[in-house]
Amino acid sequence: MLSIGAFAQIGQVSHRMLRHWDTEGLLVPAHVDEFTGYRSYDPSQLARLHRIVALRQLGFGLDDVASILEEGVDVARLTELLHARRDEVEREHRIAAARLVDVERRLRLITEENHMSRIEAIAKTLPAVRLAARRGVAPDQPSIAAIIGPLFDAVADAIAPTGAALDTPIATYEVREDGTHIVAGFAYTGDPVEGVEIIELPAEASAVCAVHLGSMDGIADSWMALHEEILTRGSVPSGSCREVYLRSESADQRDWVTELQQPVASA
Repeated sequence: MLSIGAFAQIGQVSHRMLRHWDTEGLLVPAHVDEFTGYRSYDPSQLARLHRIVALRQLGFGLDDVASILEEGVDVARLTELLHARRDEVEREHRIAAARLVDVERRLRLITEENHMSRIEAIAKTLPAVRLAARRGVAPDQPSIAAIIGPLFDAVADAIAPTGAALDTPIATYEVREDGTHIVAGFAYTGDPVEGVEIIELPAEASAVCAVHLGSMDGIADSWMALHEEILTRGSVPSGSCREVYLRSESADQRDWVTELQQPVASA
């Protein structure tokens, strides 16, 4: 019999990992002292240990490892699992490569141009959202504030008599030749209501997002900084931008929290 220390040393794993695998039922000690709880392993268990380690190094989760060990796996199934794992590794590699590019870009801006981004932006996916909303068109930027508030109020007033719940307020903006086209509404799961349009915002595979704190008076500057950041990342805006009003109750807007979301594509 091998002590847990000797078994761990041969297998190049930690005591903690062996105890965890014991708890999960992957590798149960051949003997556990009933008084001390001390674990001992049979040398023949090294083969199972090595297989667990090999599968974990390939990136398989504990459930997959347990299934392979207990049920066995034929060549076709193992090939399928390895193809799936390869896809995961390739996706992780793309994410890591994109992060490296962003780190190098930031270093270049700081060291060569003595410049730091005016806003902290992150890349992420956007989920699809179902809105109860109204539409409007602002002929110019200064007129947006006078239009969007009444749009939100009209949606809330139309939904209120039904007793249905309204979730997060969201607005989208798209600049066209005749002005900025606005959709303003609330995330909504209820039935259609007269005077309110149900609009499905699609999921977006790639977006660059930032947070604007405080009054809407300064949000244009935040959007400008975000678009500068998008361009320095080698991307371009793609589709309507979104504003998600995470906190927007106070009249003076000093504590408002708004997430700026801009779907993007490669330049």
